[in-house]
Amino acid sequence: MILRHELKHEINYADYLLLKKRLKDMLRPDPHAGAHGEYRVRSLYFDDPFDRALTEKIGGVNKREKFRIRCYNANFDFIRLEKKTKRSGLSRKQSARLCSAEVENILQGEYDFLLSRDEELLQELYVKIKSNLLRPRTIVEYIREPFLYTAGNVRITLDRDIRTGMRSLDFFTVDPLLVPVDEAFAVLEVKFDQFIPDFIVQLVQLGSRRSAAFSKYAHSRKYD
Repeated sequence: MILRHELKHEINYADYLLLKKRLKDMLRPDPHAGAHGEYRVRSLYFDDPFDRALTEKIGGVNKREKFRIRCYNANFDFIRLEKKTKRSGLSRKQSARLCSAEVENILQGEYDFLLSRDEELLQELYVKIKSNLLRPRTIVEYIREPFLYTAGNVRITLDRDIRTGMRSLDFFTVDPLLVPVDEAFAVLEVKFDQFIPDFIVQLVQLGSRRSAAFSKYAHSRKYD
């Protein structure tokens, strides 16, 4: 199991402008980001009737997991189911492809197809749906600007314009009605494997800013 370090900071507009300039000058952009160096992320999060994913996140539970369905730039030809596991501040992400018809089945409460797929992650989702009553809960969307550095497998992202669909599950609407999550202008995320180069630590230094457990899903649920 490969676990990665993950740090998050809520940042204001001035911080965002400063960091964006630093990162563009020193790191290479993610090749998937396109000509403008950014893309739009849409995630459909799952939770159980007791909001376990939400309450464990807010409570800082040491070992927790969450499932989500994700696409980029409203491209419904490339959709993934993802499971993110957190353990003692380290994270692991697993993924498996889904087609749009399979996502529609999930939204309609039809899950048996998951058992016909070979991927363990899809079969695990089926078990969690049946045993824990896991269900799609809400949509979160935002714009991501990603930057990469090979040594340490470092990935730095600036996520802004974070919006929630509240209880909406309309994953396939091209331009859905979403409500801004206004607690932070943007979120800086720093992910790396075993080490992070010192110059990158200095690059993302913002004076008195401290790592904060900002969860896009948790913040979006405040609007339920």
